Amino acid sequence: MPVALKTEKKFTCKDYLKWPDEERWELIDGAAYNMTPAPSLRHQRVAGNIYRILSNNLSDKPCIPFIAPTDVVLSEYDVVQPDVFVVCDKNKLTKANIQGAPDLVMEVLSPSTTLKDKREKKACYEKYGEYIIVDPIEDYVERFYLEDDASYSRGDIFGPKEVLPLSSLEGIEISLAEVFEVDEESEENQP
Repeated sequence: MPVALKTEKKFTCKDYLKWPDEERWELIDGAAYNMTPAPSLRHQRVAGNIYRILSNNLSDKPCIPFIAPTDVVLSEYDVVQPDVFVVCDKNKLTKANIQGAPDLVMEVLSPSTTLKDKREKKACYEKYGEYIIVDPIEDYVERFYLEDDASYSRGDIFGPKEVLPLSSLEGIEISLAEVFEVDEESEENQP
């Protein structure tokens, strides 16, 4: 599980930028979270599949997909490295990082990050936009998007053979069978 650095100090982006490059950390509301151990191969395959699908679907659009590790500076106290995300405003891109909220954030769960992804990161991203949690072990997706009152919807659940429409990227859908590498033919449809 990513360990939060226990301290009374609230870390800032300036503190974060001084830490060694060989260490991976995230800041959420000023708390520092260690990003080790490295994700599993299954995690990386699922994240890579999502990135590839988004990249193919966005090739003729102004939006750009990214994959971790890429720093996203949301605020002075929030610097995260989402597994997969999309930025449509090129003014947010700098040589070093992304300055501001992505249009879409997708986190692929790992046993070591599940609690943080479902609690701290969800609360952090709720200030900004669409958030999708991908479970590569149970093969399901939970999608949250901002409703009129600027808080997340209850969350929609999608199974491994369904299609995930993205509310933040009009007209883009993701085949979850392709993401999870499962056979799209269900047993019920077999003769």
